[in-house]
Amino acid sequence: MPLTDEQLHLIRQSFDELRRDLEPASAEFYDTLFERAPHLRDLFRDDLAGQGMKFMSTLAVLVDNLHKPEVLAQRYHSLGETHARLGVTEAMFAPMGEALLQTIQSVLGAGYSRETEEAWRLVYQDFASALVGRGRIPPC
Repeated sequence: MPLTDEQLHLIRQSFDELRRDLEPASAEFYDTLFERAPHLRDLFRDDLAGQGMKFMSTLAVLVDNLHKPEVLAQRYHSLGETHARLGVTEAMFAPMGEALLQTIQSVLGAGYSRETEEAWRLVYQDFASALVGRGRIPPC
């Protein structure tokens, strides 16, 4: 689903805030994820700081290329296949999305709005759907 110009602006603006403190934001993301879904911890290596920076870098590529679907298509394909090989299932994307939203809300504080959340939900849903489809990730 295409984003409106306002939604693109909200995504970019909120991610700019997140970029200012990527390392603590990535740690908060994983803390939140494992609180919500402790069974996912075994999928990740011990170096969560490094993993967190990889996640945030991937998120940056996504945000920076929202207007370039051809760039994202190839990225989604390789990411989807990698996630499938690691044993990720479609059901695992929901708690990740909620952890991401909670992290963004924490970083933005009073600047977090219903409109910002809706924009991020759309972006994350498209991202998760693309990875699942292109990587042939199983439902559960």
